[in-house]
This record gives sequence, C-alpha cells and structure tokens, in this order.
Amino acid sequence: MNIMDFNVKKLAADAGTFLSRAVQFTEEKLGQAEKTELDAHLENLLSKAECTKIWTEKIMKQTEVLLQPNPNARIEEFVYEKLDRKAPSRINNPELLGQYMIDAGTEFGPGTAYGNALIKCGETQKRIGTADRELIQTSALNFLTPLRNFIEGDYKTIAKERKLLQNKRLDLDAAKTRLKKAKAAETRASQLNATRLEGDNIMVNFSHMLSFLHVKWLKSEQELRITQSEFDRQAEITRLLLEGISSTHAHHLRCLNDFVEAQMTYYAQCYQYMLDLQKQLGRCFPSNYHCNNNQTSVAPTSSAASSNVIGSSALTPTSGLVITSSSNLIDLKECSGSRKARVLYDYDAANSSELSLLADEVITVFSVIGMDSDWLMGERGNQKGRVPITYLELLN
Repeated sequence: MNIMDFNVKKLAADAGTFLSRAVQFTEEKLGQAEKTELDAHLENLLSKAECTKIWTEKIMKQTEVLLQPNPNARIEEFVYEKLDRKAPSRINNPELLGQYMIDAGTEFGPGTAYGNALIKCGETQKRIGTADRELIQTSALNFLTPLRNFIEGDYKTIAKERKLLQNKRLDLDAAKTRLKKAKAAETRASQLNATRLEGDNIMVNFSHMLSFLHVKWLKSEQELRITQSEFDRQAEITRLLLEGISSTHAHHLRCLNDFVEAQMTYYAQCYQYMLDLQKQLGRCFPSNYHCNNNQTSVAPTSSAASSNVIGSSALTPTSGLVITSSSNLIDLKECSGSRKARVLYDYDAANSSELSLLADEVITVFSVIGMDSDWLMGERGNQKGRVPITYLELLN
C-alpha cells in the first residue's frame, strides 16, 4: 500500500512538472513569457554538433550507395546486421561478368583467338571483383563503422543531454515566472495594507494573507535557486560533451584517410590488372590469321611494334595483290597521297573520330600531319575517320 502511495505521488509530481514545462513552452512560443538564452559558446557547440550529425549521415549513406549500388542488397545487409548475423556471401557484378566470359571462352574453344581472349578477360574481371570485395570490407571497417558509431552512440548521448538541458531550462524559466508572480502579488497586498482599512477582522485577514504571500515568495526564491543550480550543472555536462566534437572530427579525418588509401589501393590494383590484360591480349592474335575467304595475311601485334607491322620485308602474294613493305609504309606516312588498303579484321570505332571496319573490305587511307604513327585516316564513300594501322593491308 505504501509503495502504491509513493508511485501515485511520484506520478502526480511528474505530471505536474510536465504540465509546468508545457505551459512555459507554450507561453514562450506566444511571446508571453521570458526565455533564458544559452551563452554564445554553448550555442555554437550545439550548432556544430548538429551540423556534424547531418553531414555524417549524408556521407555515410552515400558511401554505402557507392560501395553497394544495389538497394536490395543494402537492405539485406542491414537486416542481418540488426539480427547480429553474418550476411551470406554474394557474387558481385565483376565476378559474375568474369564467370560468363570464362564460360563463353571455354565453349568457343580456348584454342581460338576469341575464346582465349574471353577467358583472359574473365580471369581479370574476377580479380577486379575480388579487389572490389576487399575495398568494401576495408571501407566498412575503417570508415563506415566509425561514422555509424558516432551517429548511434556519441550523438545519441549528446541529444539526450541536450533534451535534458532543455527541460532544465524550462523548469528554471517556470520558477522565474512563479517568483515574479509571487513578488507582484505581495506588492499588491502591501499596497492594500497601506490603506489602513478599519475593522479588526479585515486587518487580521490581511495580516494572514501577507504572511502567506511572503512564505510563497520565499518558497519560490528557494525553488529558483535549486532550478538555477540544476540548469548550470546540466549546461556544464552538455558543454563538456559538445567539446568532444573536435576530437570526433580528428578521428573521422583519420578514418577518411584510411578510406582514401583503400580506394587508392583498389584503383591501382584495377589499373595493374587491366595493364597486364592488355599485354596478354596483344599476344593473343595468331601469327597467321585466316580470313573468311581462306586468304592468308599478317595479323596485328602489340602497339609498340605497330609501325613496322603492315606488310613484311618479303612480298607475299594475296589474290594478285601485294602487301607493301615497311619501307613503303614509311613513304606513305611521309607523303600526302592516298592508298588503297584491305581490312584484315573487324573493328568497332571507339568514338566518333574513328571509322568502323569490316574484314575484307577495301578503303582509302592517307596520312595526316600530327597524327599518331599507329593510325591512318580512312575513307569509305562519305564516311571518314581514324583507323588503326594493324588492321590494314596496304595494296599496290
């Protein structure tokens, strides 16, 4: 029974405090009550903390999108994280593309130029997929986790203490209002007493009223001192927490540096993988390329030797046409005339400045001053664009 009485009294006291804060907050909004302003330093710290929280959330969410573009996969990872379980391993896009390339190359035949190239490309894509997985793991551990810990840990504590400070301020301002009203009531009562009303009963009543108002005034003054002390203490606690934001920025700076290093490592690995792949593809073409009409011609080699690739020092007959020697190629590059050339391999233009080619077609080629030595300007009817030397067979 005593416990129940205590709970009821506590509930009533809490309800009274909540009502007092609500009244004070409403009167402040309506401009009917004064509001205790926080000092400028504390306001700046609160603003800095709020700004840090907003931008940290944005950076964290966009980093998650960068590392995992698939929203369904992000939701799945979030659910597993909340359940404190490890998410199942999932094949990523580069690994999936790599597997498709390897399967296609195997079916086309590893001994064919295209099949061999597909297999090599697939292996490289798989290595890129592994590097991508390592980037995600490293970034999540060294960058995303510290940001998330700040949002879900440090800032939640700051927000809790900030809300408590707001409540203490409302209690302080409510106490100030009550004291102000008690002083005003006592002053009015003193003025009425000064009129010296006649009659013993009336004088006794005024004396009791003055004593009551004086006691109420003293109680309000004591309440004000208590609420002021609690407000000052809470303001100091909040200030100490907010001053830790500078340390948070320093920590996040180190995490950002780790993220940049992880990205640098990832892109360096990808560049090296593609560089190695390019060299391997340069060696993939066979020494003798068999066209659809079973004519034999010279296949392209690596770009380092491309200026000496077209033709050979020995003239080779090809359906009555003769491949020009490397000396003739040099003569062509140095003159402004045009020559006919047969296309050895299909070529897809990489951009609008290049000309797409079909194997066995004959086009007109000529050199242009300032153009890279590995390229010629090709012309087919009204179409014109750059064409790679290694895909051509110059004709007499």
